[in-house]
Amino acid sequence: MAAPEPARPAMIRIYGIRNCTTMKKAFAWLDARGVRYAFHDYRKSGVPAGELERWIAQLGWRSLLNARGTTWRRIPETGRENLDDERALALMRAWPGAIRRPLLDTGAQLLVGFDPALYARFIAAGASDD
Repeated sequence: MAAPEPARPAMIRIYGIRNCTTMKKAFAWLDARGVRYAFHDYRKSGVPAGELERWIAQLGWRSLLNARGTTWRRIPETGRENLDDERALALMRAWPGAIRRPLLDTGAQLLVGFDPALYARFIAAGASDD
């Protein structure tokens, strides 16, 4: 007799930018496994109030800031210098495209970036947090 599939979290929220190549990979991975999710495009809609602060509290701003992307290169050098918690928060509010993506949120856990093996563990762990 086959073991039952583990329960999945009721809803995962995925944050990012729709046309990002990495986001497209994450969408495809989630869709192929029937994982339900709600998408929030933070370039178009901004980051919901309080979420960026929560993310930084859980992950640290260094984990969230994408210092390799095209958005980072467009930020004036004076805005990229001497970053600390406060300056990094202000920078990501002003330049949401500088936030790493995708960011998955089960409500109990956060995951930044796309790695299929981590996603599988993340989804399974999220199922047990409900």
